[in-house]
Amino acid sequence: MNSEQLVNRLKEKLADPNFNWQFDKKTDRIRLDHAVLNKGMDISLPEILAKYEVKKEQAIDEVVYTISQTFSAMEMEAKGLIQSNHSIFPVIRSTSFPTKSNDGELFITSDHTAETRIYYALDLGNTYRLIDQKVLNELNLSESLVKETARFQVRKLAIKLKEDHVAGNVFYFLNVNDGYDASRILNESFLKEMEAKIEGDMTLSVPHQDVLIIGDIRNDVGYDVLAQMTMHFFTVGTVPVTSLSFLYENGELEPIFIMAKNRVEKEKENK
Repeated sequence: MNSEQLVNRLKEKLADPNFNWQFDKKTDRIRLDHAVLNKGMDISLPEILAKYEVKKEQAIDEVVYTISQTFSAMEMEAKGLIQSNHSIFPVIRSTSFPTKSNDGELFITSDHTAETRIYYALDLGNTYRLIDQKVLNELNLSESLVKETARFQVRKLAIKLKEDHVAGNVFYFLNVNDGYDASRILNESFLKEMEAKIEGDMTLSVPHQDVLIIGDIRNDVGYDVLAQMTMHFFTVGTVPVTSLSFLYENGELEPIFIMAKNRVEKEKENK
């Protein structure tokens, strides 16, 4: 499938007369505007095509769903249906993710790691709306209250783990698909519980927003498996975050490549 064919498929699946499509062949992007809402979004095609090679029709369905839910949230906002009594949750994004909305409003964020940043979302049922300064004013909430509420709410999210054993290592997968799977990395009490049961090195990975991988790495092979695993998830994820994993120790997250470097340096010092 090429870019023009992908555009045609998206138009077929999003056959709304209010949508205005502009395909820029030079940048390989689509600009999709809603005539009634006077809002729109930019869609990069190469990423979708890469996922199509792996996931086929599922990749297109995921994009269509994301677009539909995004405009649904915009419509709710325009009608004044976004209320402060909706749940507020944290969401994990890459540090390369935009810090401003398409309207130029600054998102409410917090620092997390060199690879990841915390954003805050207003849950709308089937989707959520990232909270920016405009939404903050509409909700009549302070930034500190939003962050405090999100920290509390993340502890209420369901924890359902799948366990897999590979070459003497144990991997736990959290994949509820509620939009906040990666956000569980902010649930400190849950992480402490997992740390108590892990025998080797505890690792945390958030390759995309819909999965949290916890590793009980007991040998060197485990790190190789983890690297391949996170890269695969990062490639196929709808909202990629980072292919880098973190070592979790004493409540701190340290990138594994830094940890490996430190270990080599320490070994040299010991010699």
